[in-house]
Amino acid sequence: MAAAAELQGKYQKLAQEYSKLRAQNQVLKKGVVDEQANSASLKEQVKMKDQSLRKLQQEMDSLTFRNQQLAKRVELLQDELALSEARGKKSKKSTESSSQLSQEQKSVFSEDLQKKIEENERLHILFFEADEQHKRLEAELRTRLEVLETDAAQHQAVVDGLTRKYTDTIEKLQNDKAKLEIKSQTLEREAKDCRLRTEECQQQLKNLQAALGSRLEESLCIINEKVPFNDTRSNRYNALNVPLHNRRYQLKLRDLAGQALAFVQELVTALLNFHTYTEQKVQIFPIDSATDTISPLNQKFSQYLHENASYVRPLEEGMLHLFESITEDTVTVLETAVKLKAFSEHLTSYLCFLRKILPYQLKSLEEECESSLCTAALRARNMELHRDMKRLTAVFEKLQTYVSLLALPSTKPEGLLRTNYNFVFTNIATSLHGFHDILKDISKHYSQKATLEQDVPTATQKLITTNDCILSSVVALTNGVGKIASFFSNNLDHFTTSLSYGPKAGTEFISPLSAECMLQYKKKAVAYMKSLKKPCAASVPYEEALANRRVLLSSTESREGLAQQVQQSLEKIAKLEQEKEHWMLEAQLAKIKLEKENQKLKNSLSGHLTETIQERSVLPNVAEQKKETTEKGPREPIKSTSLAPDVESREDLIKNHYMARIAELTSHLQLADSKSVHFHAECRALAKRLSLAEKSKESLTEELKLASQNISRLQDELMTTKRSYEDQLSMMSDHLCSMNETLTKQREEIDTLKMTSKGNSKKNKNR
Repeated sequence: MAAAAELQGKYQKLAQEYSKLRAQNQVLKKGVVDEQANSASLKEQVKMKDQSLRKLQQEMDSLTFRNQQLAKRVELLQDELALSEARGKKSKKSTESSSQLSQEQKSVFSEDLQKKIEENERLHILFFEADEQHKRLEAELRTRLEVLETDAAQHQAVVDGLTRKYTDTIEKLQNDKAKLEIKSQTLEREAKDCRLRTEECQQQLKNLQAALGSRLEESLCIINEKVPFNDTRSNRYNALNVPLHNRRYQLKLRDLAGQALAFVQELVTALLNFHTYTEQKVQIFPIDSATDTISPLNQKFSQYLHENASYVRPLEEGMLHLFESITEDTVTVLETAVKLKAFSEHLTSYLCFLRKILPYQLKSLEEECESSLCTAALRARNMELHRDMKRLTAVFEKLQTYVSLLALPSTKPEGLLRTNYNFVFTNIATSLHGFHDILKDISKHYSQKATLEQDVPTATQKLITTNDCILSSVVALTNGVGKIASFFSNNLDHFTTSLSYGPKAGTEFISPLSAECMLQYKKKAVAYMKSLKKPCAASVPYEEALANRRVLLSSTESREGLAQQVQQSLEKIAKLEQEKEHWMLEAQLAKIKLEKENQKLKNSLSGHLTETIQERSVLPNVAEQKKETTEKGPREPIKSTSLAPDVESREDLIKNHYMARIAELTSHLQLADSKSVHFHAECRALAKRLSLAEKSKESLTEELKLASQNISRLQDELMTTKRSYEDQLSMMSDHLCSMNETLTKQREEIDTLKMTSKGNSKKNKNR
């Protein structure tokens, strides 16, 4: 009811505003009509003035033409006068009558000319005045017309803006009214649904309470009868219960540990490079150990820096052992993370190393400042690095303190309370960010120091390269620490919420001994569950067996048909077996033939080899016999048939054949390589074209989506405007109907009044 009353009030306010706007609109319309009438009258006046101007121009043209005619006439008269004067001079003896006549004619012509000149002058003056007056009037009318047109345009713009504004407000209010009505209806329906749901929920709650009460009584009876000892009442015994295994949590934690291991490896590499290159720098600058002996302080500092690997490498090993201890089957919390203690001890040993080298590092910087090669700017950079090294050691001390606190729950659980876990993790995150900021300052100051040292006159290439190496190691260290800080900050919520274990219905955390016992119980439980999971024998599923049974029952084939099919399949199998045996025999025969051919080839090759060997053994015997014959005397000639030329020619042929074959194969290979290169280039071009086509396709799809969205939006706007116009038309039709009804009522009242007035007048006349 309140919503309906509020809607009615809003509707009445809208009606009042609409009536006000209509009255204002009428006034504005009247003003616009008046201005339009004024502009029309002014336009008519301008037309009239234009017409009068045209008439005056025509008169002026006629006057100019007349003036030109008179000027010509005057010229002719002057010429005649000159001729007459010349004739008068020649004929002085003319008669007096002719002279008098010429004088009279001259006087007449001069008077006539004077009159024409005066008339022409007067007409020129009148025309000039009329022209000036017309121009002035035309300018005034044009300015007035422009002012009136601008006013009319402004009024029209105001009227259009107001009508647009009022139509927009009316449409908006009508839409709001419709939305509110729809909302009120939906709220009423939702209220009804909520009432029904609450009734159903109350009924379900009653049923659940009754069921839970009965189950609670039953479970209490079972516990009292069957359970002799309840270990959940004691926190010590409850801590030994195996918690629910969360495999997803373990995988997530192992993934995080792997990322931390990668970051620590990067950090260890950067620290090793930084300490090693710092050792090289100490031996080079300000005194080069190759040319002169460095100071005892720098010697000791270099000796300590040479031992950095024995302190830095264990950090990576400790993190690796911690990563390997986190598996899928274990329960990884702070109480069971025993390897975290070893990592904390390695970090403590590295902190001791930093504390040991810090005084030597500071003294080395001071000694470098006292050197004659050190400028004022370089001394300032060294003092900044002096402060940065102190801050670096301090932040390492903070990190070591917090990591050792995290390692306490696995050894001494009373050393760190459960409520302080969040505080320790947040402080580690802030310390890592501070560590990152300090390394940024060190990188900045060391880069400035390196640029200044390059300008030193005694700077060598070895010093420049060492400075570049130190700077790159500091940049790598900064990036690694930045990654670790962002990684820890991003996963801080996960660490604070998950790295703690509290048994169900327990108020204390477990101790390391109970954690070890719990893990042993977990392993026993897993082994017991695996022993229970025996693989079932393979059998046909029940649903499949039913389906096969239905198929068999619904089949139209008889037992004889199935027997015939079996017989045909057996015959096919027998034929296939025979073919198999036949082909096996064929294969054996082919194998025997192959062996025989191989044996023949071997025998022929062995015969050829023996012949060549005999020939080679015969050749030296023949030479000896020749010697003997030369010594003793001539004997019978020995006939030796040597096959050496044939063998050589055969080898040459084989060699030439294989060389030609190799050349052919190399040409084929080169052709194939060129084709492959060409095809590879074509494939790359096609891949580029494909990627471009895909990009264009994606852009076109996006444009299509945008176009479809615009179309849908325009359709929605069209529907809303159409709906608003229909609502306005319906309202206007209703208003017209109501106005027609009021007019008909007024007409009827007027007719009745006329009739009554006529009747009264008749009565008065009768009286």
